[in-house]
Amino acid sequence: MTDNFYLDTLIQLLQRGLMTREMSVLVVCAGPLDRDVMLEAGFKQVTISNLDVRMKGDEFAPFTWSFQDAEDLKYPDGSFDWAVAHSGLHHCYSPVRALLEMYRVARKGVLVLEPRDTFLVRLGVRLNFGQEYEVAAVAGNDLKSGGVRNTQIPNYVYRWTEWEIEKAIAAYDPLARPQLHYFYALRAPEERLRALKNPVPRMAVQMLLPFLKVLAFLFPKQSNNFAFAAQKTDLPRVLHPWLVMVDGKPGINREWVAERYGEFK
Repeated sequence: MTDNFYLDTLIQLLQRGLMTREMSVLVVCAGPLDRDVMLEAGFKQVTISNLDVRMKGDEFAPFTWSFQDAEDLKYPDGSFDWAVAHSGLHHCYSPVRALLEMYRVARKGVLVLEPRDTFLVRLGVRLNFGQEYEVAAVAGNDLKSGGVRNTQIPNYVYRWTEWEIEKAIAAYDPLARPQLHYFYALRAPEERLRALKNPVPRMAVQMLLPFLKVLAFLFPKQSNNFAFAAQKTDLPRVLHPWLVMVDGKPGINREWVAERYGEFK
């Protein structure tokens, strides 16, 4: 099964020249879907990782398998060109920590696909169209897994905003403004709605879906899902003006600071 939004986002990054099929890619919180999408997109050097002990390496051939905790990756800084996560970070205890771990091990950048926090999404949760805690995933795994860190405890569905991402990346990498690219998608929670005993929410979403599609087309930021690609800083070209390269490393630009705050010893 292919996830069209996932695949389309990768294709767009390839077309923009931000990624190439020869680049090395680490996929965290990953599974068979990630293997299929990466294969269809044409990537050649992919490492599929997860902390699910039931997963075996041979099911992800021709790619490499690695047992990894997204919140504590056992790789040195800059081990891969790109790190990717599809609908997995909200299963972590700290989604932001997992994002920054991905950013740490990536040389070029990270790509993340996650639920987006909007007024309409919060309204949908209150009306039982969406979930605050992901009980449906646990129900779909015989009450054994699918929750936080793939346990039977349903995870809180951590939904993101652009500003939240920009702040997290800027705090972690203070050398330059974050270089971010956003992609938006409306994705109906069909599996969860089909699993509910009460058919009313499913019928209501089916009736509202045409209107929601038009709304998402006119106002993409009201979509309930999005992808964001964060490029790593290209030194020294994009350094903040108060920084300068000194002996091959970023340092404070004394002239810039002195011009604004006075001379220093």
